[in-house]
Amino acid sequence: QVQLVESGGGLVQAGGSLRLSCAASGRTFSSRTMAWFRQAPGKERDFVAAISWNGLNLNYVDSLKGRFAISRNNARNTVYLKMNSLQPEDTDVDYCAAGRSDAGSNLRSPARYDYWGQGTQVTVSP
Repeated sequence: QVQLVESGGGLVQAGGSLRLSCAASGRTFSSRTMAWFRQAPGKERDFVAAISWNGLNLNYVDSLKGRFAISRNNARNTVYLKMNSLQPEDTDVDYCAAGRSDAGSNLRSPARYDYWGQGTQVTVSP
């Protein structure tokens, strides 16, 4: 089993920034594709960003490119999501996910990820 624990969420004023962290257990972390998803109240879970096992391949939703940045530190078993220029419409719950590197090419599908964190709430005030 792999355990993922998110942290770093909270309340921030519009225009501000947050850095989310996802700490993973298990010795296989370094071989996993990692991703972040977001879910607003009453809406489906949407892809945000993904990062390959070695950190060399990055994928972002175009609408978030330039504002959000995903990174990882395998020595610390941690993946990060830096969120800049936050707006009220960014209010959501953000989830960390882990999957096998060979699970498929569609990194934006929640179905390819077999481990999920509990989520961390992000609230952006006007």
